[in-house]
Amino acid sequence: MENLLTAQTSHARPTSLPRIALVGVHGFGAHHLINLDRLAAAGALKLVAVADPNPPAPGRLAEDVKIFHDLAELLSAGVSPDVVIIATPIQTHAPLGLAALAAGADVYLEKPTAASMSAFEELRAAAAAAGKSVQIGFQSLGSLALPALATAMSQGALGAITGVSATGMWVRDKAYYQRSRWAGKRTINGVDVVDGVTTNPLAHAVATALHIAGIHSAEQIETVETDLYRAHQIEGDDTSSVRITPTQGPRVVSALTVCAPEESDPFVTVHGTDGTAVFYYTEDILDITTAAGTTLQKFARTDLLENLLAHRSDGTPLLSSLENSGAFMSVLEAVRTAPDPQPIADEHLQWHGEGTAAHPLITGIGTWIERATAAQATFSEIGAPWARPAPSVDSIVVAGVEVARELSGENVATTLSPRPYLHPVTTLGGVVVTEALPLDHPWHLGAGVALQDVNGVNFWGGKTYRRDAGAYIWRADHGTVRRTASVDQAASRQQELLWCGPDGEEILRENRSWSWEALPEGAWRLTLSFTLTTAGAEAVSLGSPGSNGHRGSGYGGFFWRLPAVENSHIRTASATGESAVHGSSAPWLAWSGEFSGKPATLVFSAPPEAADPWFVRATDYPAVGSALAGDAAVVLAPGQALTRTITVTLADGIASDAQAAHWANAGKPPATQA
Repeated sequence: MENLLTAQTSHARPTSLPRIALVGVHGFGAHHLINLDRLAAAGALKLVAVADPNPPAPGRLAEDVKIFHDLAELLSAGVSPDVVIIATPIQTHAPLGLAALAAGADVYLEKPTAASMSAFEELRAAAAAAGKSVQIGFQSLGSLALPALATAMSQGALGAITGVSATGMWVRDKAYYQRSRWAGKRTINGVDVVDGVTTNPLAHAVATALHIAGIHSAEQIETVETDLYRAHQIEGDDTSSVRITPTQGPRVVSALTVCAPEESDPFVTVHGTDGTAVFYYTEDILDITTAAGTTLQKFARTDLLENLLAHRSDGTPLLSSLENSGAFMSVLEAVRTAPDPQPIADEHLQWHGEGTAAHPLITGIGTWIERATAAQATFSEIGAPWARPAPSVDSIVVAGVEVARELSGENVATTLSPRPYLHPVTTLGGVVVTEALPLDHPWHLGAGVALQDVNGVNFWGGKTYRRDAGAYIWRADHGTVRRTASVDQAASRQQELLWCGPDGEEILRENRSWSWEALPEGAWRLTLSFTLTTAGAEAVSLGSPGSNGHRGSGYGGFFWRLPAVENSHIRTASATGESAVHGSSAPWLAWSGEFSGKPATLVFSAPPEAADPWFVRATDYPAVGSALAGDAAVVLAPGQALTRTITVTLADGIASDAQAAHWANAGKPPATQA
């Protein structure tokens, strides 16, 4: 009997009320006290002791509840709790958890589990050796919305799952980071703390997204990519994007900040080919939208302490076990070992409030977060103005100015058809004239080459237009283009690329060349030439939505996505405006306008012997491309090659038609008009 009462295993049925000790009674510990009051009144447990250097107010606890300075003092006094709840600073979680396990107690440990992966592994080993259970305080994992969502996903209500994202926009003022010596710290005196938006205030968003994606252990994760920033004067991140790529299944991307214009309910989104599910985890609300309509439902939640007690009593599975927090710990470890968060420059911030109530607002942060989650990309990759430049494989320098960066595209989401591209591309005066991963079409990638139908493989990204369906539909048909060789020679670059299907089959080989030169009057010229050749012994069909029956949508080949532009003036030598220029075969096309308030002109031209009709969009989104297979597919016989060349002249200011014509003809332009 003594063994049952004092050293019972996790699955043994207790013979008396579980004896509970709470370590940390302030902060989130105050919520635990309220919950303990509720459960004690229901006859489910007995609170026997608390430990905190700053004890609760007199009269707050029952007279028989013992009060100690810390857990060591509590345990040395012979209290012998069955369960120890730990709600203390992050850096103390693992040491206190180890002490509680060594004393023979089960543990409820507030998130995050530990401040490093090594500390997590030590906790895991100690729990296994002691035969004890550890529940981690990700309260959202107790929501009954989660099994309902899992059922909807398994039954195919959302179609194929393409990704899971976590979105959080909260507000934290200076006082929040002054509340304790560890707040906002990465380390204290060499001890890991890792207090940042991803690991603490909005950690539930990440943990819940991982759970929904079925990613529980570190072994299930291939890579974790972090992109960390701070607006507050702290060490940790207050704004971040993190991308988790599992060994199998869809990616999980989080985009989080505590520098929002106002606090809103954080949520996790499941992106499917046939619908989306949005889980507002603080409210236990699940919003599922499919072609059949929208269902909005609020669910109840299982209390994690009650779940731990049930686990002790009858073996009920833990909802947020130590073992299943391994995936989140991989994220924390990536944050811990990442470079220090980059400060966000003052020009991108607005401060509201006075004194310790002041809090920063990052300009446009809501849009940047939405773009990151939609594209499964980092803030850096989508080009947030306060973010680090996206890692590039090469750059283009003209007249001593870096005017373009080439990205490998290898981290682009599968559904966006990964491929190399140029972005950002600028004028010599620094006006950015490309866009990548925009919210309206995340598969638009700066300047490059893309085709939507190559033997049925989508090398464009997004949905595929199908003649039989008469519509764009999601299909698992996305290909990948990757560079296999690249050599620079003076002001040119020669490249070899492979176009591979979803199964890795080589479909096309490409030889691509870039060349660049400075022009008079502060302009510069970029020339792209690409040659496509069949990779195998079979013919290859190059098609488009247009060749598949979608009239006016023959895009494919060269494509240049522009950023938002005002006062656009689109023209050829004989036509003006989007509708008149689109589909024309004019030798050159010019686009002038204001990009972020700065005037610039782009002139596109192609040699007449291998020119395709122009594909132009301005109303829905700004872009210029070619229609290589506008109305009919182009079929390459085995070994046959197809070559296209496009020249783009980029200039600051609004160019005249005469200037555009001269640039297109590689002649010296006349003097710039006033």
